[in-house]
Amino acid sequence: MPEEPKTVCRTPATGRSGTTNIPTRKYDAVRAAVLSAIKVAGVQGLPFKNLPDEVKARLSGDQLARLGSVGWHTTSVKLNMEVEGEIKRLPKVTPQRLIIG
Repeated sequence: MPEEPKTVCRTPATGRSGTTNIPTRKYDAVRAAVLSAIKVAGVQGLPFKNLPDEVKARLSGDQLARLGSVGWHTTSVKLNMEVEGEIKRLPKVTPQRLIIG
């Protein structure tokens, strides 16, 4: 059986090396859920602490069953989306809030 396609996830943090490889089907599902949740939150941004629950609410039961850790996948995809410029953190706001990049 051929290996499943993977998406390379990078992190914006300095001092961290390496990448994480996530099956593309999982990456795409989580990415779509992240974008949906952040768009609904609007210009005030979505608190990062709420993101895993928002992603979980947007995935089907089958997707959740095959995903593994929602929190880990959500964080990995979110960090890569920041590197890609798809989303960003609201500057000078704590706790962290996310908006469309």
